[in-house]
Amino acid sequence: MPKTAIAALHEAYASGLTPEDMVDRILDRIAALDDPGIFLHVAGRDDLLDQFAAIGARDLTLKPLWGVPFAVKDNIDVAGMPTTAACPDYLYHPAEDATVVARLKAAGAIVVGKTNLDQFATGLVGVRSPYPIPRNAVDPALVPGGSSSGSAVAVAQGIVTFSLGTDTAGSGRVPAALNDLVGLKPSLGSLSATGVVPACRTLDTVSIFAHTVEDAYAAFAVAAAHDPADAYSRHRPAGPLAAWPARLAVGVPRADQRRFFGDAVQADSYTATLADIAARGAEIVEIDFEPFYETAALLYEGAWVAERYAAIRTIMETRPEILHPTTRLIIGGAAKLSAADAFAGLYRLEALKRQVEPVLAALDCLCVPTIPCFVSLDEIAADPVTPNSRLGTYTNFVNLLDLCGIAVPVARRRDGRPGNVTLLAAAGRDGFLAGLARAIARDPRHPDAAAPVTLAVAGAHMRGMPLNGQLEALGARFLAEATTAPDYRLYALAGQDVPKPGLLRVGPGAGAAIALELWQLTPAAFGAFVAALPAPMAIGTLRLADGRAVKGFLVEAEATRGTDDITEFGGWRAFVDRLAPTDR
Repeated sequence: MPKTAIAALHEAYASGLTPEDMVDRILDRIAALDDPGIFLHVAGRDDLLDQFAAIGARDLTLKPLWGVPFAVKDNIDVAGMPTTAACPDYLYHPAEDATVVARLKAAGAIVVGKTNLDQFATGLVGVRSPYPIPRNAVDPALVPGGSSSGSAVAVAQGIVTFSLGTDTAGSGRVPAALNDLVGLKPSLGSLSATGVVPACRTLDTVSIFAHTVEDAYAAFAVAAAHDPADAYSRHRPAGPLAAWPARLAVGVPRADQRRFFGDAVQADSYTATLADIAARGAEIVEIDFEPFYETAALLYEGAWVAERYAAIRTIMETRPEILHPTTRLIIGGAAKLSAADAFAGLYRLEALKRQVEPVLAALDCLCVPTIPCFVSLDEIAADPVTPNSRLGTYTNFVNLLDLCGIAVPVARRRDGRPGNVTLLAAAGRDGFLAGLARAIARDPRHPDAAAPVTLAVAGAHMRGMPLNGQLEALGARFLAEATTAPDYRLYALAGQDVPKPGLLRVGPGAGAAIALELWQLTPAAFGAFVAALPAPMAIGTLRLADGRAVKGFLVEAEATRGTDDITEFGGWRAFVDRLAPTDR
């Protein structure tokens, strides 16, 4: 079994990794990513080294998280760092750490910075912020997921080992699914809310992102403790990770009630995961899921919208213009609600709880899709509300029903996108649930046999070009436009049935940056594509302008002799656009 990130980091320290080395790695990684949307505040080098000095000698018995870097969502206080909740006019400078942060620091963990979020933790998409939007770590065309967007991306991009988010409606689980991570949503009250900006105070919890269940649970075990200063804190210390039981009854939505909003690949992924769980000896029990869906719908009605309004009432009533437009729209809906509406919602919730109690009592846990479908930036730009609501299909009811949950990566979908399901159980069963999750989890740090391949194309296979259909026929998915490092020259090849260029690597800095496109294929599709590739084309490793290395088209040097060097155009598309129609 691969080492967890925490264990591997501790081994590196034991082998000579210094705090200075670690700090430089973190800051270099942030600079290399060049994504200003992840952090709203980053600790300086001196501050990070001061934190190392403050934790003292490496003693893993007293400080089990010694030297482990983590990030904190910017609605959770860190002394010496500003808190904004993604609202610049709300900014304040806390004098003390939030209780969870203080406990993690006392265990030796190092705070790297404060991360971006959907403003006031209202949203599941990660784009409701006045700051730049974090880039999804799996596919930049997708939303990063919210509200804990920056926290998830910071882990997924390898900046920190774990991070803190918050979760009221799914904000600790949805970003995990969208960025191929574990998202641990603890039982309500097990992590203190002291020093956390509230969204829905009765439903909020701090959450944890990591690459593995073990790492997420290690942070949870340190942070969990009763806090007398928090009126909603409960005596729920973290227990040990459980082993897979001899008998296990897993509840799932009835097949005819499952909601995927047209994403058949996601539906197949979920079915495959259930088959894997059944193969481990579990009993899969289909249940009526309508009461859970009805509970989920309550979250943005009556009492709980009013609770969000109460959290920022002064802003809503005196300075609403400082809010993000969508945040203002959602929370502003509470203004037309009455106290009677709130009580009606509370009464309906109790009735629904009574309805699902016997169902849950007969099961050991539930297993649901973490998200019903993926959402792109273009979709949310066209409709800021509906796709967001869809992402909460299997998350919105969880805190209302007082369940604990953990989102966990499973086998990749057949299109290469990450699979992810959420396990749910009664409050207080965090260790039991995490133990189950550990058994079915795919470690996203270690590519499995179905990991997708990113292919760079620079000519006739680009969108709108004559050979693009070959990629589409193999199920390839467009990711993004990109450019190479300035190490290449581009040639218009002669004697080709279809006009195409040849990309030739000439050495570091000896060429120019060439425009290309990035596409994603399954390994099988990539293999079929390469097998059909005609000479003089070849597939090699290309270096991109942002430092990434990807597979891509190259040409044999011999084939460029006597051909036109078109490097000056900066790309094949620009060259083709200059040609007369009859020459294309």
